[in-house]
Amino acid sequence: MAAREASDKLALSLAYLPATSGQRRFALAVAVLQFVACGVVAPFALPVPRIDGFIPAILAVVFVADLITAVLLFNQFAVIASRALLVLANGYLLSALIVIPHALTFPGAFAPKGLLGAGVQSSGWLNTLWHFGFLVAVAGYAWLKDGERGNETIRASALPAFCWSVAIQISLVCALTWAVIAGDRFMPRMFLDDLSMAPLGHYLTGTLVLMSVLVLLLMWTRRTSVLDLWVMVAICMTISEMTLVAFGMTSRFSLGWYVSRALAVGVSTVVLIALLSESMRLHAALSSANVMLERERETKLTNALAIVAAIAHEVRQPLTRIISGGNAAQRFLKMTPSDQDRAQTALEGIVSAGHRASEVIDGFRALFAKTDQDRQLVDISEIIRAVLESLSQELKNHQIELRSELMSELPPIYGNKSQLQEVLSNLIANAIEAMDTSSNPDRVLDVRTELCDGKAIRVAIEDSGPGIDKDKLDGIFTAFVTTKRHGTGLGLAISRMIVEYHGGKLTASSGQKGGASFQFVLPIASVDKDGPRAEKTVATHQ
Repeated sequence: MAAREASDKLALSLAYLPATSGQRRFALAVAVLQFVACGVVAPFALPVPRIDGFIPAILAVVFVADLITAVLLFNQFAVIASRALLVLANGYLLSALIVIPHALTFPGAFAPKGLLGAGVQSSGWLNTLWHFGFLVAVAGYAWLKDGERGNETIRASALPAFCWSVAIQISLVCALTWAVIAGDRFMPRMFLDDLSMAPLGHYLTGTLVLMSVLVLLLMWTRRTSVLDLWVMVAICMTISEMTLVAFGMTSRFSLGWYVSRALAVGVSTVVLIALLSESMRLHAALSSANVMLERERETKLTNALAIVAAIAHEVRQPLTRIISGGNAAQRFLKMTPSDQDRAQTALEGIVSAGHRASEVIDGFRALFAKTDQDRQLVDISEIIRAVLESLSQELKNHQIELRSELMSELPPIYGNKSQLQEVLSNLIANAIEAMDTSSNPDRVLDVRTELCDGKAIRVAIEDSGPGIDKDKLDGIFTAFVTTKRHGTGLGLAISRMIVEYHGGKLTASSGQKGGASFQFVLPIASVDKDGPRAEKTVATHQ
C-alpha cells in the first residue's frame, strides 16, 4: 500500500510526469523564438536612454518569481522526497536571494555608486556568481534526478532540510556579498567604470555560455518530465542572455543589455509559469476524477437502494400471506370447537409463503450475480399454475374472472424457477391492481401460452383495466418510473431484467378489448453434450 501511494505521488508530480508531444512542441517553439529574437537584436549595439529604475523593477520581478518557484519546488520535494528537487529548489532560492545585494550594489539603482559600500566590480561579480550558482544547481538536479525517489527517511526530514536550505543560502549570499564588496579593489576587473565592460567580463560571460550549453546537454540526456522540459527552456534563455552580454554588448544601458536583463525575467518565470499551469491542469483533472468517483459512489448507492427496494417489493406479497395466514390460523384455533383442519391449511400456506420469500431473495442474488446457479429445466405451465394458485384468493377478493389457456406438453425452458415466478407474480399483481382502479364491472384476467416457431414460448397476460397511456408506454420498464400512486417503479424493470437474463424479451401493449397486455417470450431449452442450455436470445418475436 505504501509503495502504491508513493507511486501515485510520483505520477502527480511534475518532476516525474512525462511531457506530452504537444508540450514538447510548445517548449521547442518558445526556445526557438527567443533564440531568433536575440539573433535579431545582437547585431544592433544601439545606445538607449539610461533608465535607473529599470534594474530595481526587473530584479524585483526576478526575486518574486524565483522565490515562488523555490517554494513550489520545496513543496514537491516534501511530497515525493527527491534530493534532485531539493538541489533545484536551492538553486532558485539562491537566485532569489542574491538579486537583493545585486540590485543594492548596482550603480544608479538606489545610489550613484550603489549601496552597501559597493565598488565598480561588486554588482558585476554578484551577477556572475548568481548565474554560476544557478547552473550548478541545475546540473546537480540533472545528475541526481534518476536516483532514489520516495525515500521515507528523506520525507521525514523535509522540514529540517527546508530550514537548513534557507539558512545555508542566506549565509552563502551574505558571505558572497561581503567578499565582493570588501575585496572590490582586489577582484579582477569586469568593468572599467560604471558603464563600460572590460575584456574579462566578456571572457567570464563566454564561460557561462559554455557552461550553460554543457548543462543543457546534460539535461537533454536525462530529460524525463514536464519540469525537465521547462528547465531546459530556462537554460536556453540563459544561453541567449549570456551570449548577448558576451558578444553583443560593450556597455550597460545598450539595446543588448536591456534585452539580456529582460531575458533574466524569462529565465525566472518560465518554470514558474509551467509549474502553475500544470498544477492547475492536474487540479482540474483531479477535480474531474473526484466528481466521477462521487457520481460512481452515488450510482452504487442508488443501485443498492434499488435492490433493497426491489427485494422489499417482491417479499411484501409472501409476507402479507404469512400475516394473513397466521391471523386465520389463530381464528381457527380459537373457535369452539377449534377447526384444526383449516388451521393446518393456513399454517401450510404460511410455510409455503416463507419458502417463497426465501426463493425471492435467492433469485435476486442469482440475478445480480449474473451466474447460472440454480438454473434448470423448468415447465413454464407448471410455474404459471403455481403462481395463479398462490394468487387465487386475491383474485376472488377483487372479483376477477380468470381465463387461462395453457398449452399442454410445452417443451421445457432453461432458467431459474424463482425468478420466473417473480415475473409472473409481478405481471398478475399489476393486472389485479389496475383492474381494482377501473370502474368496469367486468374484470377479466387472461393468461395464455403458445409455442412460437418451435423455438420459443410466448406467455401473454391481459387485463380489462384502464390500460396504459400511449405517451407512457415506452417508459414503463424504466427503473423508478411508475404509474401507481404508491408504486416503486421497480417491478417491471426487474421483470424485464429477469426475462432478458433468460434470453427472452418482455413487451407491453394495449389489449385487444381494452386494458393492458404484457407478453414475454422465452427460448426453449436445447440439450447438448454440455447439458441443457437456452437457445439464442429471442428478439424477433413480439
